[in-house]
Amino acid sequence: MTALGACGFAASLGAIAQGTRVYRVGWISLGSPNTPSPYLDAFRQGLKERGYVEGKNVVVEARLADGSAERADQMVTELVQLKVDVIVTQGSAVRSAFRQAGATPVVMGYSGDPVAAGFVDALARPGGTRTGLSFLALELVGKRLEVLAQVLPSGSHIAIVANPEHPGEQTEFRRSQLAAQDLGMKLSYFPVRTPEELDAAFKSISGNGAQAVVVFPDAFTVDQREKVAAFGLSRRLPTVSGWSTYADSGFLMTYGPNLGASYAHLATYVDKILKGAKPADLPVELPTSVEFVINARTARAIGVKLPQAMLLRADRVIGE
Repeated sequence: MTALGACGFAASLGAIAQGTRVYRVGWISLGSPNTPSPYLDAFRQGLKERGYVEGKNVVVEARLADGSAERADQMVTELVQLKVDVIVTQGSAVRSAFRQAGATPVVMGYSGDPVAAGFVDALARPGGTRTGLSFLALELVGKRLEVLAQVLPSGSHIAIVANPEHPGEQTEFRRSQLAAQDLGMKLSYFPVRTPEELDAAFKSISGNGAQAVVVFPDAFTVDQREKVAAFGLSRRLPTVSGWSTYADSGFLMTYGPNLGASYAHLATYVDKILKGAKPADLPVELPTSVEFVINARTARAIGVKLPQAMLLRADRVIGE
């Protein structure tokens, strides 16, 4: 991180020497500094598409806290001390950004309901210095059950695994209940906050006759996605969630926001703020780019036959 900061400082000096205004954009996430971040890469590409060239008119100060909320707090403070023009925050690091950023504008990519979490006043009028995207696409909740219904018999029993502390989770569950009623499905709900609670949920699901598992996407379940995928394989249960990274890790299907496109779109917010817009006047948006991903290897492993029409409709098929 020190080396990255030094490179950014050197680039800034070079641009200043040429008389170019150099904007400083902070990035904070709980990701590992040793693992490439596709979302950071997507954001950088979004900046590039809007005319920003790193080292010429923008410096991206990336900070990855390696899973530590305390370290994320410290890193946001560092970004403020560097006098960045705006901070972009990914996932759970949004809490650190909002706690520590002070008057520095913050643009978020957040999986939950930012109003319920108390991050913004309203989607249309966020207020304060915060805005961005919410990935809580409630209209897609029913779609996940619809695609699942295409590979399961009528009246199937579905286990819902979700983090009850995730803002918006109860609304998502109510939408799932309505969709299940229309599809003739039965739902069982398993709240999980810790790996231990997830293990207990696995035991209950194994004994209650569930025929599939639907996981609500959030920071906790995405961290546990490989564990859930392995459970589904061991029990020969279809597993479904909302972000493609779950399918990449072994889930049968995902239907939800295209997170790469969403993080690239955050550059639009940054561009507007750098040109003088106030975050309070920039509505929090919901995803507009959706992707349907199928893992054909998982389908073969658990003995699920996927309709050809479904395969043709998928944006991506893994292991075809």
